[in-house]
Amino acid sequence: MAEKIEVIKAAFGAAEEAELSELIRIYEQDTRSGVAALVKRAKKRLADYEKELERTEQMKAYEKKYADYRYICGIDEVGRGPLAGPVVAGAVILPKDCPILYLNDSKQLSEKKREELYEVIMQEAVAVGIGCIGPERIDEINILQATYEAMREAIGKLSVKPDILLNDAVTIPEVAIPQVPIIKGDAKSISIAAASIVAKVTRDRMMVDYDSVLPGYGFASNKGYGAAVHIEALKKYGPSPIHRRTFIKNFV
Repeated sequence: MAEKIEVIKAAFGAAEEAELSELIRIYEQDTRSGVAALVKRAKKRLADYEKELERTEQMKAYEKKYADYRYICGIDEVGRGPLAGPVVAGAVILPKDCPILYLNDSKQLSEKKREELYEVIMQEAVAVGIGCIGPERIDEINILQATYEAMREAIGKLSVKPDILLNDAVTIPEVAIPQVPIIKGDAKSISIAAASIVAKVTRDRMMVDYDSVLPGYGFASNKGYGAAVHIEALKKYGPSPIHRRTFIKNFV
């Protein structure tokens, strides 16, 4: 007697990607349309998984190049452009042969995917450091210097000292550790991508919290960037305590 389709559907639904090949082999000859549809979806899922494995492997090129270094640290920042809120840097040391998939430039990921990956990174990483420089300091020393300061702070908060830094585009002053600046590094290195995700999720959560105590500017949705609603509120209410005065001179 043939297995019920509900049972087969549950088996496919519960299977990890690595288990799909065997299920496809078992049920590929089943002529029922419902089972055929399950097999077709499984093949698509398996193809997507294999494509992601290949993409992630390509993103390990720099980690492989510098594999002789024990602790490779990815560095990235988020929040250089907003009118309000801090600039946040992430520093992440991933384990060798890191198994995490879907790491990418945080801007290329959905909010849901970033949140999921943030939790995985925090659990799997050898070490994570976060640096945060607020609006007053940004106004005092300018955004570029504040970004460097956030990056140095993130490195300083790592529980182990990195042997080499893979940076998204920049070379950080006043850091003695060897550095490799990589243009568009958050899309070319899993370490930088992980740092990008950690920094983005951290800052986004901060801006949502600010929105609850500084309502009216739409910080939860615009994250401090210059959206039309934000600029309109700025003109109406004036600057909040977290606005960067040097960024809003044209609006206030």
